[in-house]
Amino acid sequence: MSKKSNLTPAQQAYQKIADKHETKRPVGKNCLKAFIIGGLVCTFGQLIQNGYIYYFDFTEKTAGDPTVATLVLIASLLTGFGVYDRFGHFAGAGSAVPVTGFANAMASAAIEHRTEGYVLGVGSNMFKLAGSVIVFGVFAAFVIVLIKMIFFQL
Repeated sequence: MSKKSNLTPAQQAYQKIADKHETKRPVGKNCLKAFIIGGLVCTFGQLIQNGYIYYFDFTEKTAGDPTVATLVLIASLLTGFGVYDRFGHFAGAGSAVPVTGFANAMASAAIEHRTEGYVLGVGSNMFKLAGSVIVFGVFAAFVIVLIKMIFFQL
């Protein structure tokens, strides 16, 4: 049973008017922009990683950690300076590349609640959003390792 069939005639008439005046979102354009911007962010991360490999003698395996730390630092600084919000407004989902989006979420929460104190403001509110992401990541890693052990270790 469709949702519209439960509406009264007045509600259906209102829905038609609302649908007529609703601003159409450019979904295809937004997806393309998110794809390109997200790809550019990842390319920038790859350039940083290559810099660590060639200039600081890291290997491909060991260059990942300083690369992630550098991207988190850059995203946090951009959030602090108020640039990341404008970047996110322009890039849409492309700015939500996991590492930089995570850093933005934590830094913006810390900035927003800094007047409440370091422990109860910054410490407790910084992990409200990030905590669920961390829990999901840890649980997903546990399930993947469990599946791997069942199928490849037995």
